[in-house]
Amino acid sequence: MLSFLLVFSSALIGCNSSSGQDAKETKLEIFSWWTGAGEEAGLNALLDLFKKKYPDIEVENAAVAGGAGTNAKAVLASRMQGNDPPSTFQVHGGAELNDSWVAAGKMEPLNDLYEKEGWNDKFPKELIELVSKDGKIYSVPVNIHRGNVLWYNKKIFDQNGLQPPKTFEEFFKVAEALKAKGITPLALGDKEPWTATHLFETVLLGSLGPEDYKKLWTGELAFDDPKVKGAVETLKKMLSYANKDHSSRNWQDASQLVAKGEAAMNVMGDWAKGYFTNDLKLKVNQDFGWVPTPGTEGSFMVITDTFGLPKGVKNAEDVKKFLSLLGSVEGQDAFNPLKGSIPARTDADSSKYDEYGKQTMQEFKEAKLTPSLAHGSAAPEGFVTKVNQAVNIFVTQQNVDQFIDSLKAASSELKK
Repeated sequence: MLSFLLVFSSALIGCNSSSGQDAKETKLEIFSWWTGAGEEAGLNALLDLFKKKYPDIEVENAAVAGGAGTNAKAVLASRMQGNDPPSTFQVHGGAELNDSWVAAGKMEPLNDLYEKEGWNDKFPKELIELVSKDGKIYSVPVNIHRGNVLWYNKKIFDQNGLQPPKTFEEFFKVAEALKAKGITPLALGDKEPWTATHLFETVLLGSLGPEDYKKLWTGELAFDDPKVKGAVETLKKMLSYANKDHSSRNWQDASQLVAKGEAAMNVMGDWAKGYFTNDLKLKVNQDFGWVPTPGTEGSFMVITDTFGLPKGVKNAEDVKKFLSLLGSVEGQDAFNPLKGSIPARTDADSSKYDEYGKQTMQEFKEAKLTPSLAHGSAAPEGFVTKVNQAVNIFVTQQNVDQFIDSLKAASSELKK
């Protein structure tokens, strides 16, 4: 990673001439980790739209490849600490934004921009709270992904006369029926640690409900509470129905198992829908179906990508023009159909979205929104890292008490 950072930094710094520095300062540098098929297409659509509106502003797509933004976040940290921020950068709303860059005094508030653009009643209040700290708003959400989705192979379910499970009790009944037919009930790919944490957070939400789930991150509910232990027991039972080679697969591989009919179900965020339709060319509600993960109907696990205004950039007005586009109906409807996500605004044009998108847009307006642990919204990065490590050990050893102890020890990070 160090050599990667050095190479990247050298490429960015280039020569030390004043003309080179001036050129850099006038460029609008958009920093993200969107390099995959659907996400790259969505970003390019946004940039093309911006260039048409502002042809005199030079734009640089400074995307850094790497799973779940791992490489990009390392490069960003190096640059921010060196007082060399990009013009604007991708960051998940919630703790990833507020407990890092906002808490470090690295971001400018955007309340005036929200007032100017009339956004305060266009984004849900709970979503604005995810990008706010101490009454100040620090970023603009461009999309919404839903984390608590159970995807299933429709052919397998239809052939076996099964209904997609809405409760844990139903899940285990369906899983037993599938197992009896020699079908892997649950696809998992936890080669990267966040995917098992993703499954865990949906089990927590389904077991605790949205209110108690939120209390975990404020310290109002302890990690050794019997309700949490019950959730961990449920997770352990669910894992017994997963494919044996899960540790050698990533999330796309797990999605492929469902797509090919080699497994029946998979729990993953709705970027999986983009993967199903864009990469695997599957038909929505024909080849695959979806329901909220067990116990979470009426709840919406939010993952939101946002962009803000770093302190010290020389082209702040150009950045605000880009943020204005991000937050507009036009910008969100250009980006999200390609990304596979839904717009963060509640007044976007639903006709531009498929059946899944339309349904999810409606549920986003009505459901109780909850922050994602696995994707940086619910808790600080230090805690998430420790949970990822603890979950990986638990998946292998399945020692419930040891896992609870690890969660309780890690929760000290929440008090910092």
